[in-house]
Formats: sequence, structure tokens, C-alpha cells
Amino acid sequence: MGLLSEGSPLSWEETEALANHVREHGINQFINLYHRLKDRQGDILKWGDEVEYIIVKFDDEQKVARVALRAQDLLEQLNEKELADPKGVKSLWRPEYGAYMIEGTPGKPFGGLMAHFNLVEANMRYRREEVTELLAKDECVMSITNFPRLGARNFTWPLAQPRPEDPLSSARSLYFPDEAIFPGHPRFKTLTRNIRKRRGEKVSIKLKVFKDVKTKLPVEGAPPGEPDVVLLDAMGFGMGCCCLQLTFQACNITEARRLYDQLAPLCPIMLALTAASPIYRGYLTESDCRWNVISSSVDCRTEEERGLVPLDKQKFRIAKSRYDSIDSYLSPEGAKYNDVPLTYDEAVYQRLVDGGIDHLLAQHVAHLFIRDTVSLFSEKVHQNDNEDTDHFENIQSTNWQTMRFKPPPPNSSIGWRVEFRPCEAQISDFENAAIVCFVVLLTRVILSYQLNFLTPISKVDENMQTAQKRDACRKEKFWFRKSSKTTEQRAAKAKAQAQAQAHAQTNGKATLNGGGGGVASENGNGLAVNGNGNGNGIDHVDKEEQPLTNGSAKMNGHGHGDTNGITTNGSATNGSGNGTDSDHTDTDDEENELFQLLSINEIFNGKTNVFPGLVPLIRSYLQSMEVDTDTHCTIEQYLRFIEKRAAGELITTATWMREQVLNHPDYKQDSVVSERINYDLLKRIQGIQEGKHVEPALLGQGYHSKTKTKDFIPPALQKQLAKNGGCCEEK
Repeated sequence: MGLLSEGSPLSWEETEALANHVREHGINQFINLYHRLKDRQGDILKWGDEVEYIIVKFDDEQKVARVALRAQDLLEQLNEKELADPKGVKSLWRPEYGAYMIEGTPGKPFGGLMAHFNLVEANMRYRREEVTELLAKDECVMSITNFPRLGARNFTWPLAQPRPEDPLSSARSLYFPDEAIFPGHPRFKTLTRNIRKRRGEKVSIKLKVFKDVKTKLPVEGAPPGEPDVVLLDAMGFGMGCCCLQLTFQACNITEARRLYDQLAPLCPIMLALTAASPIYRGYLTESDCRWNVISSSVDCRTEEERGLVPLDKQKFRIAKSRYDSIDSYLSPEGAKYNDVPLTYDEAVYQRLVDGGIDHLLAQHVAHLFIRDTVSLFSEKVHQNDNEDTDHFENIQSTNWQTMRFKPPPPNSSIGWRVEFRPCEAQISDFENAAIVCFVVLLTRVILSYQLNFLTPISKVDENMQTAQKRDACRKEKFWFRKSSKTTEQRAAKAKAQAQAQAHAQTNGKATLNGGGGGVASENGNGLAVNGNGNGNGIDHVDKEEQPLTNGSAKMNGHGHGDTNGITTNGSATNGSGNGTDSDHTDTDDEENELFQLLSINEIFNGKTNVFPGLVPLIRSYLQSMEVDTDTHCTIEQYLRFIEKRAAGELITTATWMREQVLNHPDYKQDSVVSERINYDLLKRIQGIQEGKHVEPALLGQGYHSKTKTKDFIPPALQKQLAKNGGCCEEK
């Protein structure tokens, strides 16, 4: 959820009065942080996932399922291990918005060995088992994106009722009681209250109902003149949803900016692939995803900022909620695709530029800072801008976008990072692990083959809306960048050279961390299959494994590259050097129509003469990496799952849930998901995640039981870690 500062929350009136104070000092803090850390180099690949869970309580007698408001109690117990042994725990647990939600992450980040991909699913299973041990027999921890009857009558346990007329209520919702908001930290109710007060009214989330034969209109609670709208009126309807997120550490700021840009066009693609939330407030809707629901649930823009009335008290008309897709690219080659006007305060932008921040990063930060703080604690008002970053993080962490560019924390061993935020939570650990490993592998392919997925921001925005349509994964098309010959030649050349070099190595020894000097690309930069140095052999299980290190010859298509294939931050960021764009040249832009509407199947599995496909690109990359047998088996199962879902052979969670409702004997063709339907649906989900029920439409025949995921790295590979100075372990 973001920064969790400790202290006493200020009232909205006090917070509003300090908005400019937070903004001014937040900018100063970023400038100081940037100059301390902009030249930081050589951080190794570390990555981790965040899975959010909902606690469900079943009443088997009455056939009712409710959310259990037990998060605070569970977290106190779960955090005991961390308090006793902070560095030795296998999982970390944090609060989320809902009093029925918890967030789990690995105890330490995964690192650069291929074998780490075989740990993810086992760690996710461990997390689920760890929570399950603390639950009553009638309770279950579920990685579902949205509780289907959230906001329907009596959806919580203990039962709690909304108080829309109570001036002390944070939400003032007709449907979502304050008791469903996590009570263990003041941030959550404070945000709820302040977003409502800043906006000047309750948030308004509108979803079109799925119209069936007997759907009754107007829908209960529909706004006047909008009879087919399911109305949600509280922050909890959005922030009470769960998601699956990933964070990657880059080798330097340049690589972080490149990954931020290259992954941004993939956000709507992954949103469509992971669609998992078609039911809201007990109604089937026309949407398959949570994204617009969360976006509207924290939309604190006033009527002026939304363009409903002329500007008077506010400075800007603002196009989007503070929770939405990104608005600009950060790397030099992305600049020409920033085709949507970017709103920012010229004075803030100029302060950043005068402080030594380049144009692209300055406009990004200035755009974030058009937002006011919506949560401030009295103990955090006055800070040392040379050492603290809380005012910067206050604004940064409440701009919830598809991607987040994350500077290193002060006085930390953590480097520059990017966070990938669009994916919906999946039912099983197998699915969640497959999505995580796929995206991490994709980052390695992007850096190694120097691929370019840059797409105009306007088209990415269009894709975000397309991704949320009913059954978009099978039925819709998305703007996507075509391959150029340069791309395919580069990928083939890198693969061939890596294979040739691997076979030429003696005694099966691999050069680690780019010590072999790297394979030269056509640009004279050290392109290598692992993004930093030399390639490796194929399928030699007995060999020591090649770590996936960070760094790439030409992060932004600029600079000369050194013998280890690492561009210095300064030359790449400032655009100096004599490189060309990493994928397409300007000639490509003039001669080819770079962007086509492609299906999810074509994007993932390829379309002849247009795009080779994300899955084939990853398989090509893996052929030039050393992978132990078990890890190879696990990754292959994940890739088969991804390609089959993209092809429509397996359906999304959202489509499966719709089918479960539509085919339920109690369904009355009226779009309503009754308590009994909800109970049976969640019971079926419980069986799937526990491995007791095989659902071929979702997972195929037993895919989820075939991986060879492990809790530990085998001893032979542990030796590699020691030899490499623990490169993949936390410093």
C-alpha cells in the first residue's frame, strides 16, 4: 500500500494547510537523494513478489461465506517470527487496506541464479500454509482479487453495518462499513476520510452491470439516469481488492529507467492475461478487472480538477486519478512517445531542473507532485531534507501507477528499483508463481536482446481500457510494437554467439559477472545473453549455474559500452555517445507502420512477420542459459501455462468465475451473485488452491502439481553462491 509512517494523523484541514510545505520539502529531498545516489553502480539483480490475500469465513450450515475481519490479530502472530529473527524468516507480512486482508512477501529477495525461479512457488505455498495454521477450521486464506459480495448485505464477520449519516465515519458509505478498514494503523482510515474531503464528496465508482435475460433495472442503488450501473461509493471497494506485484533492483538508475519504460506498455497486456475480478457488490459486471475500480476509489480530484466546473481555487485540470497508468516515459528513447500532454507545475519543474535533474525525470517528478498529500502525521511535518525522504515518499507512494520508479532508501544497501503493479491475484500458487517468473524472465530478455516495446502513451492508455473488457484476453486486440528486422537479427545473433562461446569453453567453466568481456553486438557494445558479459552453455546440468546479473551494454541506446558491457550512468542518462535506438531507428519509423492491433495470443505466442512472441523470445533466451533439470521443468510448466492461457486454451480467472455463476443451479439469469452462489464459488476456489480439485479449464490437467519447486537451492548450486561472494543473497 505504500509508506506506513508512525505517529498521530493530522485532520484534513491541518493536512491541507501543509500541502505546499510537503511539496516543497519533498522536492528538496528528492534532489538531495538523487545527487547522493545517481552514480551508484553495480547493484546485482534482486527481485521479489508481493501477494495480497483475503481471509474468508465459511458458515457451512447456512452456506454463507463472509470476509473475516481478522487481519490485525493474524499479523501480530505472523510478525512474531520476524521480530525474533529478522534475517532468518522465510516470509514477511504487512497490513493492507482491508481488515480482512494481509500482504505476504518472501523473507529475503530472490537473486541472480536461474535456480531462484524454482523457489518462488514453494515460498508462496509456505506463506499460505503459515497463515492457514493460524486460522479456524471454518476460515481460509485466499489469493482472490475481489471478494464477490464485498459491499453486499452482511458481507463481514463479525457483522458490521455501514453508517453513511455518521459524521465520525471515515467512509460514510452506503455499503462498506468502517469496521472493514484495517484498524491497526491510522493511515488507512485517514486516507479514506481525506480523499473524500478533498474531493468534496464521496468517491463514485460506476460499473456497467452484465445484462442477462432477467436482469432487473434499475440496479439497486444505481445513480439517477444510469439504471444499468452498479454503484460503489467507498475507497474500500478498490483498495479492498488484492493484486500481485513485483519489484526489481536494477544495476543503476539508467537500467531502472529503461526497465520502467519497457515494461509500461506490457502492463495492460498482463492485466488482460491475469483478469480475475468480474463480480462487484454481488453483481456480475461488464468489467473483468479491478483497475478502474481502484482508480475511481481514490480519485480525490475536485470538480474543478475533473473539468466539471471552471478553474477557480485549483491550479490544474487533471486528466486521471492518482491511481492509474503512467503518463510519461523516463528514458531518452522513450521521449518521442510521450504523446499525451503532461500536467505539472512549471515552478516545481524548474526547481528540479535547477537542482540538476534532467528534463524527463524532472517532468515525471513534477507531474507526481501536482497531487496534494492526503495523509500526514504530526511527528513527520518537520524533517531534515538532507537525510529524510518522508515528504517525497508521502507523494510518491500515493501516486499508485502501473509502474513505480523507486529511488534507493536513504542509508540502505538497496539500489534503484522498479515496481510492476498491474497483475491481478490468481487463485493458485502455481498461477501466481508462473506470472511472477514470466515477468522476471521478460526483464532479462529485454536487457539481453535490447528489445524495444515502447508504444505511444496514448495507445497504452487505450490498451488499459481494452484490457478490462469482458473476456478481453480472448476477444480484444491491443496496440503493440511490431518487430523490426534489427530486433530479430539481434536476438538471433546474441543467441548464436552465446551458444558458440559456450561450446568453446573448456572444462564446462562459466565466466561469471561478465568477466569474459562480453559478446559484441553490431553496435560494438557488449551484448550478452545475461545482460552483462558472456553467454553460457546449453542444458549442461552438471555445470555451475550462471547468475543473472544486471547491466547491459546499451541501456538506453546511447554510449559506447565498456569491456564488461556496462554503460556508465552519466553517458546514457544524458544521451551522449554514438549509439542508435536499441530496436528501431528513425528510418524504421518513417518506412514502417510500427504499431499494430494484435491479440493476446499473437503478442505472447507470435505472429508471422509481425512479432516473434514473448514466450518464444523467453525460450530463445533460456536456450543460452545453464538451467538445472528441476528448474527447467518448473519454468517450462509456467511457460506452457502462459502460452495456453494467451491462446485461449485455458481461460482467465474472470471468465471461469463468470461461467461458475452462469452455470450455477441457483442462478436466476438476473446478474445477481447470491449468498449461496458466492459460497459455492469460494468453496470451489478453496479446493483448487489446496490441490483437492482439478479445474482443467483454468490449469489444464494437473499442471499445478507437476512443478518441481523447492524450498531451497540444491547444495551444488549453493556452492556457486559462495564462489560468487553471495551475489544473490541480501547484503
